[in-house]
Amino acid sequence: MTLTQLPVLDLSQAENPDTAEEFRAQLRRITHEIGFFYLTGHGIPDAEFARIIDVAQRFFALPEDDKLAIENTNSPHFRGYTRTGGERTQGRVDWREQIDIGPERAPVAEPVHDFDRLTGPNQYPESLPELREATDSWHARLSEVGNRLLQQWALSLGQDADHFAPAFAEDAESFIKIVRYPAAESESITQGVGEHRDGGTLTLLYPQPGTTGLQVLTDDGWIDADPIENAFVVNIGKLLEVATNGYLKATVHRVLPTEPGKDRISIPFFYNPALSARLPEVELPAELAGEARGVTEDERDALHAVYGENAFLSRLRSHPNVAEKFYPELVSARV
Repeated sequence: MTLTQLPVLDLSQAENPDTAEEFRAQLRRITHEIGFFYLTGHGIPDAEFARIIDVAQRFFALPEDDKLAIENTNSPHFRGYTRTGGERTQGRVDWREQIDIGPERAPVAEPVHDFDRLTGPNQYPESLPELREATDSWHARLSEVGNRLLQQWALSLGQDADHFAPAFAEDAESFIKIVRYPAAESESITQGVGEHRDGGTLTLLYPQPGTTGLQVLTDDGWIDADPIENAFVVNIGKLLEVATNGYLKATVHRVLPTEPGKDRISIPFFYNPALSARLPEVELPAELAGEARGVTEDERDALHAVYGENAFLSRLRSHPNVAEKFYPELVSARV
């Protein structure tokens, strides 16, 4: 059958002894074949979804000077506000504005690795203190959902539930993007976000209900992944594909430009291990190992075993204005 819509999984079934095995079987099959699904039954109150969308809309409605006061060009850690057109995918401009918020930490005084430079404080607008309150809560709640999902993936692949836990035990580097896709200004704007696969472990995305734009590449071609209210769109990243030798699939996706006269909010949460961590490899049971495809070759993005090396190189490519300001010698040497 031709796939026309992403499947839906109910995480609450994983906690029910009568349905847990079936949930894990579906989770394994879907992320082996498609790599994307909708997630319900996660336990996050509806009010939290309404709150994060509301505070996102209020942030983007701030005066331009308030947003530019926390522009990411002020941050060697790639944190803060990115103006429309300030990020690139595969070298082409993405038509979106956004704020990047990661773990709140002090900068590394004497960086040993390039990726140590990603550690640092966030930037928040003084006129909207509710933004930090809402995103702190969102980060904590989605980290818990991400952990529960990783436990289910581990069990579905014949491992102990805590197989992936060591990589997340200290200084996990999960982060939030709050994105606004404004209406395209001309026909020359052809991408909200260009085609890509996520580079981390897994993504929990909440797109604003009633909007469109996200598309997933399947064996049947591109399909729309339109929002379901108070449900997440979930996809795995390259680290989980690597850890399973390609048994699980990190899937190409994109965001189309927003229709004239409309805009949309989208909030991805990237659940990732510590910058210095390697995601533990999975020794697949024999019946699954035979179906492992190997890791997908990505022409522009060779994968490193250590997560932080991938993350730092991704930031250099995606935010050339920040990279050229703070790391010109690395841009010329490594990008």
